[in-house]
This record gives sequence, C-alpha cells and structure tokens, in this order.
Amino acid sequence: MPTAVRISEDLVNEARKYSRIDHRSITGQIEHWARIGKCAEENPGLPYSLIKEILIGVEELERGEKSEYKFG
Repeated sequence: MPTAVRISEDLVNEARKYSRIDHRSITGQIEHWARIGKCAEENPGLPYSLIKEILIGVEELERGEKSEYKFG
C-alpha cells in the first residue's frame, strides 16, 4: 500500500536527474536508492558494485530470467 512520505526538495531534484539517466520514475529512483542503502547497511563489507549486481540478479530471478551457471 503506498504511503506518503515527506522528503527534501534537494533529494527530489537529485532523484529527478538520476531518474532520467536510469529511465525510472522519481519514485522508482528513490526506492532504488533505498534498496541499495538498506543492503549496504545490512552488508557493510560489500562494495556498491557487488550490491548493484546482487539486486540486478534478484530482479532477474523475479522476472524468470534465469539460466544455469556454466563453470569454466
């Protein structure tokens, strides 16, 4: 269920800029940042690049875009 949340105008403006680059809605961009931030707090030893790859992998699995890993 959607919930209204107050955030700063500066954050909205930053989200607007990045949402255009990443082809997301402003809300989608802020949600994306929140997921990355949550994952970073839960896993402080992981670099951003690995967190991003994990989130991409989770999204692919949820969409049914999976294939068997081939070693070598």
